Amino acid sequence: MSESIQDTRSTQALSGDISTYLAKPNYAEAIAALKAKFPNQLSVNLTVREQHGHTMTWLTNQPPDAVLTARDKQDVAAAVAICNQFSMPVIAFGIGSSLEGQLNAPFGGLCIDMHAMDTILEVHREDLTVTVEPGVTREQLNHYLRDTGLFFPIDPGANASIGGMVATRASGTNAVRYGTMKDVVLALEVVTASGEIIRTGTRAKKSSAGYDLTRLMIGSEGTLGIVTEITLKLFGISECIGSGLCHFPTVEAACEATMLTIQMCLPIARIELLDALQVKACNQYANLTLKETPTLFVEFHGSEASVHEQAHTFADIIAEFGGSDFVWDTDVAERKRLWQARHNAYHASAALRPTAKPLSTDACVPISRLAECVSETAKDIEDSGMIGPIVGHVGDGNFHVLLLVDTTDAQEIEAAEAIIGRLAQRAIDMGGTCTGEHGIGQGKQKYMPYEHGNAIGLMQAIKTALDPNNILNPGKIWPGSAAL
Repeated sequence: MSESIQDTRSTQALSGDISTYLAKPNYAEAIAALKAKFPNQLSVNLTVREQHGHTMTWLTNQPPDAVLTARDKQDVAAAVAICNQFSMPVIAFGIGSSLEGQLNAPFGGLCIDMHAMDTILEVHREDLTVTVEPGVTREQLNHYLRDTGLFFPIDPGANASIGGMVATRASGTNAVRYGTMKDVVLALEVVTASGEIIRTGTRAKKSSAGYDLTRLMIGSEGTLGIVTEITLKLFGISECIGSGLCHFPTVEAACEATMLTIQMCLPIARIELLDALQVKACNQYANLTLKETPTLFVEFHGSEASVHEQAHTFADIIAEFGGSDFVWDTDVAERKRLWQARHNAYHASAALRPTAKPLSTDACVPISRLAECVSETAKDIEDSGMIGPIVGHVGDGNFHVLLLVDTTDAQEIEAAEAIIGRLAQRAIDMGGTCTGEHGIGQGKQKYMPYEHGNAIGLMQAIKTALDPNNILNPGKIWPGSAAL
């Protein structure tokens, strides 16, 4: 592990400079004001509060002091204004599928639950755009669009809320063809730290008017504003969709086949890697009979002729790297069965060791370094004696490791943290990033200085300018972010 990363491990804001907040005895007054404003929407019940702390992470649960169920943008704006008046933290909550402690409240405060803000406001079929509230989920949106011939392509696996996907700059299985959230969000409505409602962007496909505040908000993890409305690009459903899988002798061979597929500009829609252990987990979890070797799941979109051409070209590519048993089909039921197995990868992996806690991490590298990075990571896991299946959206250089850790064993915890640290450094040293889509939250703060260097200061300056009282999701993204 690099010295730069080692030196910042103790600066995680998991506990943070809590004296910054304890010195301000205003929480009781703030909660009283919130209760007066929202008598039927505010809860201080401990169980409810704990449900709104972390969910899918092994970080300690740090619940907020209260939870507000917001019904509309005015509720959000009014609540944030009250919290700003009393310098009380505010954390936005969507579905709860984040993986790096973004939802924890290390300094207490108010959690604003956005799940009830789930209206699809406008669909403009001719412009291929839709405007939604943040509590709308990706599956809900695509179900709504099913008769329009359009679909929303960003698929991170979980049925995440659109607001949460904006906050973490989500991507997923379709990113290789359709991009990530930063590519499909046209405009946002945002509540600022003062409680003001602003708009960023328009429904036009491009603009040269001023700063790109939309992109600034995307991926900010609720630290710069709370999103209350999102305008998205949509895409036409292809005439023909073919899906299939193929097997490889090694993970490296599968990655090299992926690299050549991308370098040849084959317009593949999805190309997902499952290592042998992940395939075994999926077989056991979903009663499948896949060959337990490194496997690529693929999908082709286009006209019938185009899909056939893509499939035949892909078959030629994989043959160069020992790819075998390539089968594909345009049957809808078979496609759903295939991708359901991929989407269940987290739960399938966890079932390999039910007594352990799953620890999911990700990294992303330039496609030319993918095979090297994945192979070195797989060897690192094996040498450490840990169980850690690997899956990946390898078409864009992004892959995931799910370590299964006995959290009562200090040695296992140390080994897991060391693997994650080496993966982060490995990815950054290869010109990549410590996270392709999970975000930073609390869990990956220690890698930020190594990846961004002096740019951290500029990020902090932006944060201070937009949120001078540091109420918006404090203790997230960079080390020491509680004491700006």
